Amino acid sequence: MDEYNRFVDWEKMDVTVQTQDPKELTCTEFQELKQLARQGYWAKNHSLRAKVYHKLINNIPCRTVTPDANVYRDIVVKIIGKRNSGSLPLPEFVDNSLVPTYCLNAEGIGAVRKIILCIANQFPDISFCPALPSVTALLLHYSKDEAECFEKVCRILACNDPSKRLIDQTFLAFESSCMTFGDLVNKYCQAAHKLMVAVSEDVLEVYSDWQRWLFGELPMVYIARVFDVFLVEGYKVLYRVALALLKFFHKVRAGQPMESDSIQQDIRSFVRDIAKSVSPERLLEKAFAIRLFSRKEIQLLQMANEKALQQKGITVKQKSVASPKRQNVHLAVHAENFKSEIVSVKEMRDIWSWIPERFALCQPLLLFTTLEHGCSLSRFYSHSEGHEPTLLLIKTTAKEVCGAYLSTDWSERRRGGNKLSFFGTGECFVFRLQPEVERYEWVIIKHPELAMSVSEPENHATQASSTLSSTSVPSDPSDRLSPFLSARHFNLPSKTASMFMAGSSECIIIGGGDGQALYLDADLNHGRTSHCNTFNNQPLCSESFQISVLEVWGFRDNMNG
Repeated sequence: MDEYNRFVDWEKMDVTVQTQDPKELTCTEFQELKQLARQGYWAKNHSLRAKVYHKLINNIPCRTVTPDANVYRDIVVKIIGKRNSGSLPLPEFVDNSLVPTYCLNAEGIGAVRKIILCIANQFPDISFCPALPSVTALLLHYSKDEAECFEKVCRILACNDPSKRLIDQTFLAFESSCMTFGDLVNKYCQAAHKLMVAVSEDVLEVYSDWQRWLFGELPMVYIARVFDVFLVEGYKVLYRVALALLKFFHKVRAGQPMESDSIQQDIRSFVRDIAKSVSPERLLEKAFAIRLFSRKEIQLLQMANEKALQQKGITVKQKSVASPKRQNVHLAVHAENFKSEIVSVKEMRDIWSWIPERFALCQPLLLFTTLEHGCSLSRFYSHSEGHEPTLLLIKTTAKEVCGAYLSTDWSERRRGGNKLSFFGTGECFVFRLQPEVERYEWVIIKHPELAMSVSEPENHATQASSTLSSTSVPSDPSDRLSPFLSARHFNLPSKTASMFMAGSSECIIIGGGDGQALYLDADLNHGRTSHCNTFNNQPLCSESFQISVLEVWGFRDNMNG
């Protein structure tokens, strides 16, 4: 252990990592390595972890010219000179991030700044990388000298495997990761998300802290365990752990008054003091219990979020704007510009907090209302087509209010000719606002041909909804189709399409979640719902209802007019 002892303040370290257990790592198979990382095989041996990190990082595919230890030795004196390393200013691209000490001694704390400045010299293309100080400080623990640590960090930054994303190095990548995390929270941590919406004016402002929770606030022993798995499995691990942190925060703090005026500060404080309530093992156990989307699916979602940011010109951090991120729902839904006969401004803001982050950058735009355009399904289609996504709002004569977020352009229905055509993606969802607020998770119409073979509209609804109900809880969650793969902007084959919306000249069927399905007649005066009785939640609205008002809303790019 002596060769990796130079920068560590052992009096501050957890004594359990000082074991001299002479374990070695001989496996090379990914699955075995993955299990050992998750189990913490090398977590109790400082020297073994250093050797494993060296091996894993050396195996990272890098661009041809990647700075190594010799480069550091050549440039460090020129760049640092005789300045005091403890007070060296950090590059602007770390965005005033915390420089965690991670039980480093005084020499180690100064060395982190020296290494980061040398990295900035060698990587002029890095424009935004707030995780860098934490990663550097952690790897310094497991390096013999500054030059070796420099080489390790450089290899992580220079990874050129497109399928192996490691650390965000641009504001666009960072910002889209925050949006992606927000989408994942909306999907997998709905109780926590509901709390965030209730106590924060800007939900994404809270979620934009997600990397700081990991690379800054999380104590040394925890981030080291996370990093063990991260080096083996990649970026997806970070999402998992951040989701688990949010779940634990909600569980521990639910019902308690906030400790500060800011939910952001409360979460940061919880993560800093996480040892009081959750062990590293329990945190990882929770993280890997989440049935998260595949790496490919998350990558596609990230790409869609990046595309949305690029289209709106948000590619660099604006110094003059405190938060150039997701539009605050109070800004996206303007009280003075918004008018609906169905929902209030507050209710529309609640809906806005549920939609995918890349569309929350937009403002609502009224496309169709039965009060103005009449109760005609053909006019419904003509006003809605060409817009993707759309929001459907319905108020019944019994004062019930429900609706659906529809991810796909209604023009897709024409692919089926005169038949009832099924399309859409898993980002679709249905919801209820009155008498109580409820959002229903998506399900898939797995066998639309069963519904399409029935001639009568009534039977269309019955058959399709029974199909929905039967597939709402698949026996194996891995059987679920991707909720994103069928989106048209991913340019994927039509055979990957999921079935969430259906439309013809006779009716509309929308598959919601938890067994919910919504059916509307061609005259837009009547509707029906189906509800799987095996679920405890309340139905979307009455089984049969009369429509008082129906509205369709689009999404207007408020930055480009």
